[in-house]
Amino acid sequence: MEPESFSLIVATIRREILTGSYQPGAALPPEPDLAARFGVSRSTINRAFGLLRSEGLIDPQQGRGTTVTYRPPIIRHAISRQYRSAREADNSHGAFDAELRRLGLTPRSEVTVDRGIAPAETTLAGQQVVTRRRRMFADEHPVQLATSYIPVAVALAAKVDQVDTGLGGIYSRMADAGYGPARFAEIIIVRTPEDAEARFLRLDPDQRVYVVTRTAYSATGDVVEVNVMIMPVHRWALSYEWQAG
Repeated sequence: MEPESFSLIVATIRREILTGSYQPGAALPPEPDLAARFGVSRSTINRAFGLLRSEGLIDPQQGRGTTVTYRPPIIRHAISRQYRSAREADNSHGAFDAELRRLGLTPRSEVTVDRGIAPAETTLAGQQVVTRRRRMFADEHPVQLATSYIPVAVALAAKVDQVDTGLGGIYSRMADAGYGPARFAEIIIVRTPEDAEARFLRLDPDQRVYVVTRTAYSATGDVVEVNVMIMPVHRWALSYEWQAG
């Protein structure tokens, strides 16, 4: 079979899912039916299903058929989400909480807090930090893992060594204590998930995650937080907007 034909099959089924011909939770036609529709072998449809599954669009189950699992991506506005007014909108406890509420989704986070040493791959490498780990959900679907590393002195002064940091989250508490972030830098890579990430985020080994590493700097240039976020690529759209120079 010509590669262009295979690509067309994938594109056609993808488009039918994204445009609502097959709704979330609906069953796709069986592989033999699709093979007959496109005039190809069943193995070709199976390959197409493999690609569509890696994009988070479907979930083929042996003996149970193939279900559409597509959900519209969560749009993450990387810049405006960190305005204090945005973080605190609707009594939200941080950017994630506020962002999901604006999209009509119900946010929930499971938070653990402890102390340790910042990992070598962060700009706080080797420093004593308060570590905040979050397992994050949208409408009870797992959508993100996030780990913040905060210098101990900053965390204690801002009282962000507690599970619940209140209205606006840790950045509002830092601002109240005189450590408010004045500048952010983000680095984004894409990779396959580690085992623990795949289990929580319900991913196959060949699916992809964004790894977003954000460093927050105070007005004096000191690092006040490093946040490492793990996000399924098919569940998130990353939006950036800024003024031209």
